[in-house]
Amino acid sequence: MSDLIQLLPDNIANQIAAGEVIQRPASVVKELLENSIDAGASRIEVNIKDSGKTLIQVVDNGKGMSAADALLCFERHATSKVRKAEDLFALATKGFRGEALASIAAIAHVQMNTRLEEGELGRTIEIEGSVVKTNEEAAVPQGTSFEIKNLFFNVPARRNFLKSDKVEFGHISDEFQRVVLAHPGIQFSLHHNGNELYHLPATTLRKRIVDVLGKKASDRLVPIEESTDIVALKGFVLKPEFARKTRGEQFLFVNDRFFKSSYFNHAISKAFEGLIPERSFPGYFLYMDVDPSKIDVNVHPTKTEIKFEEEKFIYSILLSSVRQALGKYNIAPTLDFEQETSFEIPHSMRSQPAVEPQISVNPEYNPFSSTSRTSSSGTGKTKENFSHAIKQQGFGSQEAKHEDWENFYEIKEEKAQEVTPVFEEAEILPNFGSFLVKDSYILAPGKSGFLVIHARRAIERIVYNEIINSFISNPIESQQLLFPIEKELSKQEGIHWTENASVLKQLGFSGEVNDEVLAVNAVPSVLEEETLSKSIDRILETLGHKDVEKGEVAHELVRSIARSAAMKRLELSNKEQIQSLIDRLFQCEDHAYSPSNKKVMETLDLALIDKKFE
Repeated sequence: MSDLIQLLPDNIANQIAAGEVIQRPASVVKELLENSIDAGASRIEVNIKDSGKTLIQVVDNGKGMSAADALLCFERHATSKVRKAEDLFALATKGFRGEALASIAAIAHVQMNTRLEEGELGRTIEIEGSVVKTNEEAAVPQGTSFEIKNLFFNVPARRNFLKSDKVEFGHISDEFQRVVLAHPGIQFSLHHNGNELYHLPATTLRKRIVDVLGKKASDRLVPIEESTDIVALKGFVLKPEFARKTRGEQFLFVNDRFFKSSYFNHAISKAFEGLIPERSFPGYFLYMDVDPSKIDVNVHPTKTEIKFEEEKFIYSILLSSVRQALGKYNIAPTLDFEQETSFEIPHSMRSQPAVEPQISVNPEYNPFSSTSRTSSSGTGKTKENFSHAIKQQGFGSQEAKHEDWENFYEIKEEKAQEVTPVFEEAEILPNFGSFLVKDSYILAPGKSGFLVIHARRAIERIVYNEIINSFISNPIESQQLLFPIEKELSKQEGIHWTENASVLKQLGFSGEVNDEVLAVNAVPSVLEEETLSKSIDRILETLGHKDVEKGEVAHELVRSIARSAAMKRLELSNKEQIQSLIDRLFQCEDHAYSPSNKKVMETLDLALIDKKFE
């Protein structure tokens, strides 16, 4: 039998390695930015075309490379940062494995220009699929520039897996933000298809955050600073009222390196408990300095997961520091131990004289008697009241059992005459089978029981279907606003609104972005005034979701409009309106579920109801 195992050719090995390190254009941007920072650059420019599929260019004014280093840097495991194994646990640089440039060169056309500060001439190297095409002296600026063209040209399967330009550029923007937020002392710029999106001068940390997020962030930041033997912590959290439905503004850094940690995120979220709504996420920009020997950054190809030797202690420090900051800036409720401990008396009652309470005792009361509940202080009427309430609500005239009515009434001995029915308040429409329950549900009788319809989800489904079936050929009816709605935006939000202006106009929204302020002057007529602001917020969140493909944007926006339309006041005051809603719902495809895939209706089987009364 012949031997089966053989060494892979270098070009194939490099392509396999590239699959781990270079997953998409954003991976290239990250690796090149980190190399520029390690080279001591004070100015870095990033130019992107077609979301990196055509061109990624990164230019820096760092120290550059010699002729020998310029060629060697494209070899696998060639690095200037590690000399011995112990160096892996004392890293002060971004890159260290020596895999990034070799991986990029294996799957793209690469041109590198580099020159040392003291050199008169530099070097130009061109590589295609790991093959060196050009290596010669050239008159180039000091520092290093990379041009990455035709990414994945020789790995078509990987190229086919790339998402739309919107999604891919969203990932590039994320990587860019993570790097610039970690290095406010470096000047950065980002261009996409010739348009400058960011021009960030070297500045302070707070100003860098504001430059990235937009002017609106300035008044939202709560500073944090704590120093211990385990970790030095600094940064900012966003005030609780600016918590969002997505995790977009959550940044953790250790030793100026961005990383992700669900464990530490839990500590920060726990500090916000009771201050933000459920399913909302606080924003934060937190920077940790930790002894490099007590962390391991070499646990993941993209270096975004890091192991901490003393993570439990850091968790506690994070939790207490964030809580302390929120309390210090009067955001979280705090206890004032110097405050007078007597009861706070309402102002209107302070002049009234104290009245001694009257206490009455029933000498015949026996807690062990089966009739004692109905024999004291008028509680004997409770059962009668319950039966009367049953008849008033239209649920039948039969007398309720003792054990049943105890469950429906909360009876307190000191307030025995006060009873609280828990039946939902029903609006029963005369001579009509369906009725509205507590402004939320429609109850419609059927042959086998009752059909319960969630009214707002039904409206959401109806509005979604009506819009989605018409807006492609006919724009949604729009209404002009007497006074435009103005919203402060981050730079990213402004870019997203402008890029999707044509789709938004087709959906009834018209607005302009000027100096990070959005002025909306027309909205879909299906929306009511009180829902407009939240609807625009939802749309901005939808546009900012990087994983929403361009073809899905319209559907996501229509979902946002439908949700907002469902929040308006329900006009179901008579049987005709209720019947109309039911008819329109059953004309919809997928009428059993809302556009958000939540259940719209449920059947209460008559047999199941009968069992409840056995």
